[in-house]
Amino acid sequence: MIPSDVFLTPRGLRFAGRTFPCTIGRGGVTADKREGDGGTPAGAHGIVAMLYRPDRMAQPAAWARPIRPGDLWSDDPADTDYNRQVRAPHRFGHERLRRPDPLYDLVLVTDWNWRAPVPGRGSAIFIHRWRRPGRSTEGCVALRPDHLRWIAARLAPGSRLIV
Repeated sequence: MIPSDVFLTPRGLRFAGRTFPCTIGRGGVTADKREGDGGTPAGAHGIVAMLYRPDRMAQPAAWARPIRPGDLWSDDPADTDYNRQVRAPHRFGHERLRRPDPLYDLVLVTDWNWRAPVPGRGSAIFIHRWRRPGRSTEGCVALRPDHLRWIAARLAPGSRLIV
């Protein structure tokens, strides 16, 4: 454990001595994550990137990278770029990172199934803004927008999400 780790607890997401309400995947915490199961994968996941919408907010931390028009995330197990950030046009299944809603205005990217992706083991496990309190995600951890910004401003490269 390092001081900049973020912990998922039964009471919420714990970071820097504070506990924040959060939501997780509709499938709960799972040790056997699969694409589309709605589960939040158990384990220690490195936070490998911070992405943000520069047209909607100031850079939240020096290491944050802007989400540009055409930025996507591949979630298609048939894609050689599965569970990677890609650019449009992209012929495989994907999620748009630059969404019309504010869900991905600020995204912390975890290394779940990322370094050597196994097709079908799950993709796009992020920490992002919630739609509303209590509404589950597709497997991500989601927070109130001001809590997410507070955490992002204090997070260090090398931090981990411990589930």
